[in-house]
Amino acid sequence: MTEKAKGPESYFPSIEKKYGRPIDEWKALIRESDLTKHMELVNWLKTDHGMGHGHANALVAHTLKENAD
Repeated sequence: MTEKAKGPESYFPSIEKKYGRPIDEWKALIRESDLTKHMELVNWLKTDHGMGHGHANALVAHTLKENAD
């Protein structure tokens, strides 16, 4: 049985469906950005890519956590 995603990952299926890009592409865009602060990245995704706050926040939080590990 597949375990249900928790935390930021729980948003990933709806992000892919709504914004038409795989999560790996979004994470690459975040990593390639010159921005480094959480809220700067969230606001950039919202402004430049039309993403909602919850989706942008989930992507940024997950990506920054991966980068820190």
